[in-house]
Amino acid sequence: MADPTPDTWRRVDAYLTELLIGHDPGLERAVADQNHAGLPAIEVAPVNGKLLHLIARMSGARRVLEIGTLGAYSTIWLARGIPAGGQVVTIEAEPLNAELARANVDRAGVGDKVEIRLGRGADVLPTLEGGEPFDLVFIDADKESNTIYLDWAARLGRPGTVVMVDNTVRGGEVANPATENPQIIGVQRGLEMLGRDPRFDATAIQTLDAKGYDGIAIALVV
Repeated sequence: MADPTPDTWRRVDAYLTELLIGHDPGLERAVADQNHAGLPAIEVAPVNGKLLHLIARMSGARRVLEIGTLGAYSTIWLARGIPAGGQVVTIEAEPLNAELARANVDRAGVGDKVEIRLGRGADVLPTLEGGEPFDLVFIDADKESNTIYLDWAARLGRPGTVVMVDNTVRGGEVANPATENPQIIGVQRGLEMLGRDPRFDATAIQTLDAKGYDGIAIALVV
């Protein structure tokens, strides 16, 4: 079996996206507006967005916490995966991103399910303590704070809460013990926490998609 090349995995990703996801005006407009506004193109790939959607449905999630909104591409996928009366609480540090995200979720028809909290995750997360626990947590923000976000995912969740962490391979650099990149170190510390903290049972997989070579971790709060 031949090793994958960037051309191969992008061609396969396009094939899977067309076959299993197709075209969605609400999602495509969200990405287009995000790009037009000059936001970084770091939203999840369509196949990964569909994965978030399916896990929300499979887990029966009603309350979802997302850390890192950007233009709300993944937020829309998550909101579509929860029932009427459910809620996605998504945290965004940048006011302009939050404004764009609000417009995108409203236009996609899921605005009634989405609450956007403005501020840094480490500051906003403590304000959520004491509320109804979250059933699903998606972490896709600054990697240096992954351990902070995972700690709060456990504290704000319950036994059985699903936790997903994006960008856990970083082009293979996660396995570099000599890295001095603070983002890579943040990912490493988060994975170490998932492996050692008794509150979690976790695994991680490498991914090849439209965004390149990366990975995702998934855990249960136990």
